Amino acid sequence: VKPRTLTVKRFAMDAFELTVGQAHPEAKGDRARAAGSLTRDEARALCKQKGGRLPTEDEWIVAAATSSARRYPWGDTGVVCRRAAFGLVDGPCAHGATGPDTVAAHPDGDGALGLHDLAGNVAEWVEAPGEARGVLRGGSYRSTAAADLRTWARAVVEPGMRDPAVGARCAYDL
Repeated sequence: VKPRTLTVKRFAMDAFELTVGQAHPEAKGDRARAAGSLTRDEARALCKQKGGRLPTEDEWIVAAATSSARRYPWGDTGVVCRRAAFGLVDGPCAHGATGPDTVAAHPDGDGALGLHDLAGNVAEWVEAPGEARGVLRGGSYRSTAAADLRTWARAVVEPGMRDPAVGARCAYDL
């Protein structure tokens, strides 16, 4: 990865990913699970309802890597099951999961700023200026490779894609 300096305006970011209860108020079951299957436009609309927006890609990186350019949100130590909801379907932490975990269920993986699940659970939509397609950050519960959870890892996808492993968190201008 080629190093670069990021400069962002002051912003705030939700400590938690959007939940099933926030995205689908009528839903039954564990409403505290991360909401998946959100298209980019749906994620944008949910953040707008909360008075926010999707974070820019640079804001997401700053929140995840902080000023020390961490490999993972929790630091440079390796990926283990207690730090992130990853590999839950058929990977290293598999227990037959069929969707994301409850938000903040892996506090050992919290970032330096107290943000939960920046690695794993659901891959998060971000705004990427100059990118015509959609961009995801953070890996998901289906990720089986630790590299997917690194702060510099990204996926470019169709913005209308609907996948249970894709959700969002909101950011706010200050």
